Amino acid sequence: MSLLSGTSLLSGTSGAGEEDRLTALPVLADRYNRAITDLRVSITDRCNYRCVYCRTGNEGAQFSELPMADYLRMVRVFVGLGIEKVRLTGGEPLLRRGLVDFVGELAKLRTIRTGEPLDIALTTNGHLLQDLAAALKNAGLTRITVSMDAVDPATFARITRVPGSFEHVVRGIRVAQRAGLDPVKVNCVLLRGFNDDQIVAFAKFAREEGVIVRFIEFMPLEEDRLWTPDTVVPIREVVEKLESFRPVVRLIPNSRSETAVRYTFDDGIGEVGIIAPVSQAFCGQCSRLRLTSDGKIRTCLFSQFDHDLYGVMKRGGSDADLEAFIQRTVAQKEARHHIGEPDFLKPSRTMVHIGG
Repeated sequence: MSLLSGTSLLSGTSGAGEEDRLTALPVLADRYNRAITDLRVSITDRCNYRCVYCRTGNEGAQFSELPMADYLRMVRVFVGLGIEKVRLTGGEPLLRRGLVDFVGELAKLRTIRTGEPLDIALTTNGHLLQDLAAALKNAGLTRITVSMDAVDPATFARITRVPGSFEHVVRGIRVAQRAGLDPVKVNCVLLRGFNDDQIVAFAKFAREEGVIVRFIEFMPLEEDRLWTPDTVVPIREVVEKLESFRPVVRLIPNSRSETAVRYTFDDGIGEVGIIAPVSQAFCGQCSRLRLTSDGKIRTCLFSQFDHDLYGVMKRGGSDADLEAFIQRTVAQKEARHHIGEPDFLKPSRTMVHIGG
């Protein structure tokens, strides 16, 4: 029997007579009337990379992880309040033992609004993906995103500070595609002077490998505190470089809360998106909460405060207590971040300790 076993009130399919009731159920919403449907769950803050925009080069960092069964209980409560999409993050989530079983347990959950299976995604650096992609797909993983910040091996090693890993990542992407986790999304954080010369190369990679590339503006979330406005490669510059390769065509958004501005090329081959939280913030449509690896809720990447959900559970709180805590926390969700404004304060935790 799995360590994560247990009967969920949310598992199983709904009867036909309950369809209207499920559709009419209210979703979790904040005071700005934004529906909160997406939850990012960091299951570790360990990582086998030391990317320059994320970690320091120092060894001896302290790590925080909870038992997988504790994450599962918290996720079940969130789903009972209306969460429909869960993305597993880190650190590097593929480092966690029991990950495949955990995904299998999540796959049993059903959303309260429609009764459909939970949408389960995962973000990974891809180094270990080739050995786990098929098992994760079979367990119920819906989608996968690979963080990959260069298509040139030397640049990749410079950014990750892990020589020789590039081919592991490319093989992992291809294995994931063959396993049915297709299309794979590839996220590239752009930093001026590090990898801003890789934009056209990534466009070609998207077309040749059949992946969806997402360029992400560099945000002030790194441990080394090297962020300045000058390190950000804004969306207009990315589009100009893509156009230097061949004309782009803007695509219609998949949803109101979609974070990426999506493009294809004039021949319809390949997709590239740009996530621009710095130059074109999308806070008004934010649908996300984050759960850190030590069980704290963050209502925004740039929050100055954590909300200790695990603390409620550790003190013997019931599921009803957890629900009430989540609802009170969502009521405090910020209207927006303040990057670039005079009163902006960097968040109280860095990205690796929040969850990617």
